[in-house]
Amino acid sequence: MRKKIVVGNWKMNLTLQEGITLAESILSSLTGIDDNRQVVIAPPFTHLTAIGSLTKGAAHVHLGAQNCNDNASGAYTGEISAAMVKSTGAEYVIIGHSERREYYKEDDALLARKTSQALDNNLKVIFCCGEPLEVREAETQNDYVEKQIKAGLYHLDGAHLRNIVLAYEPIWAIGTGRTATSAQAQEMHAHIRAVIASQYGKDAANDITILYGGSCKPSNADELFACPDVDGGLIGGASLKAEEFLGIIAAITRAQKQ
Repeated sequence: MRKKIVVGNWKMNLTLQEGITLAESILSSLTGIDDNRQVVIAPPFTHLTAIGSLTKGAAHVHLGAQNCNDNASGAYTGEISAAMVKSTGAEYVIIGHSERREYYKEDDALLARKTSQALDNNLKVIFCCGEPLEVREAETQNDYVEKQIKAGLYHLDGAHLRNIVLAYEPIWAIGTGRTATSAQAQEMHAHIRAVIASQYGKDAANDITILYGGSCKPSNADELFACPDVDGGLIGGASLKAEEFLGIIAAITRAQKQ
């Protein structure tokens, strides 16, 4: 049975003190999480150890990082290795977020190396994929996302796939207030599952968790999470407000088990 997961990606927001306050507010009100449901909090690097000390004692709440370098170590000023991420107590790392792809020109080959580094250091990877507006308007989004998945993940064997969570980000819906309809989300998630099945088999595809990331909020979370192939959300702006994030988490607790 694949897990339902809600991930809070804080991006470059909140001071350490503000982050601790937010995490405490979320954890103090969190209910309804069970063995098949998880919450992941992904704060900035500087906050990982402090937030990790709070999540460590919380059942089914995990710590994640927003990125890691593709090298094990070395003269890479300002960078953070997967081993460093792991040493903070983090269990997850986000790889290939659309902002990393767009702003920092991270290509498929680089993301494949980052994914391998993370897995080599016993981190679980939240691997992001998704199309920009011009691709969606050209109706070539399926081919675009399929290429991202093949280039980023197909070098892995089936055992490694157990530590991969996929996140579909329609780039045209991130921070714009636009949201893919539940039908659009379901269509793409089903396609992603088929892409995984073509390489790793139907059982592996059925087991992998696929998140939706694109202006998910409490008002639309129930409809999105009711889709059979949508297993949760990668949440940006709404994760910075405890009430909104808790509302999305509540929706995942209501989602029917697969």
